[in-house]
Amino acid sequence: MRAKITLLAYEELPDMTLLTFTGKRKGLAKPQNVTASCPPTDQHLLQQMKQLLGCATTHDNREVASTSDVVVVCVKPTIVGRVLQELRPCVTPDRPLVTSVALGVTLSSMEAALPPEARVMRIMPNTPALVQHGASVFTRGTHTTPEDAELTQKMLSAVGQCDEVPETFLDAVTGLSGAGPAYMYLVVEALADGGVRMGLPRDLAQRLAAQTMMGAAKMVLSTGKHPGQLKDEVCSPGGCTIQGVQVLEDAGLRSALISAVHTAAAASVTMGRKQPVPSPPLAPPSPPTSSPTPPTPHRRAPFFPPAARPQRAPQPFAPF
Repeated sequence: MRAKITLLAYEELPDMTLLTFTGKRKGLAKPQNVTASCPPTDQHLLQQMKQLLGCATTHDNREVASTSDVVVVCVKPTIVGRVLQELRPCVTPDRPLVTSVALGVTLSSMEAALPPEARVMRIMPNTPALVQHGASVFTRGTHTTPEDAELTQKMLSAVGQCDEVPETFLDAVTGLSGAGPAYMYLVVEALADGGVRMGLPRDLAQRLAAQTMMGAAKMVLSTGKHPGQLKDEVCSPGGCTIQGVQVLEDAGLRSALISAVHTAAAASVTMGRKQPVPSPPLAPPSPPTSSPTPPTPHRRAPFFPPAARPQRAPQPFAPF
């Protein structure tokens, strides 16, 4: 891949900014085609990039963005607006493609903060991409091209599975594959604890638990069979497996995992609503052409003592 890529980071460099380009090991991205940028106060982030990738580093976002084909904005959601305003003079319809990993910052808000016809993309990898088993998605903005989608697909597929999805799916994806590794780590830990309880050494129990989970996932992906069918194939009549499955059913394992995905997705919706919407810089006000209108007297809002203040009923989450 010959595209020149810039990673922009402030305060925190998510793992994804590193692992997205571990495709270097596949010859996908060469170090000389990758530049990392962040403020001088976060110099330690650039040291990570130098050590892990051997790429160029700088503190000047505008300089590198103006010469790059792809910009990956890897910052906290509250900082995206500031970064986009800084990049605005460097962005044209031709280049660069501006991508973001920030939670809750919508395509429309990114497009509003950049010049007309800017090409923007939202991408969402997850941490198993560090070992090239990521589950990533991306969604395109209004002005992106098929070539942009192909490039993004190639970039994310280098570290696992990648799918293009509508933007409306991103909160659900966050609750499933974004947060999902944490759920699976709990399962692996619990299985290992079960092995230890039955007398296995900790390291052996943990290896068996992790390999079992990886093998089961591989069976689902490789065979195309429904997970329920694969489960039935392991549960022989009257055997020990079906007895263990009954215990999990009685404990509500399915319901707990479904609720975990729902709760995390709902939290993503809420956090997205709280993000400030970036907007383009305002034009300077024009000079007045007539005498100014006298200001309207300010009307104070009515004061309610604490005991008399009207109460508002809590509003439930809207379905997503």
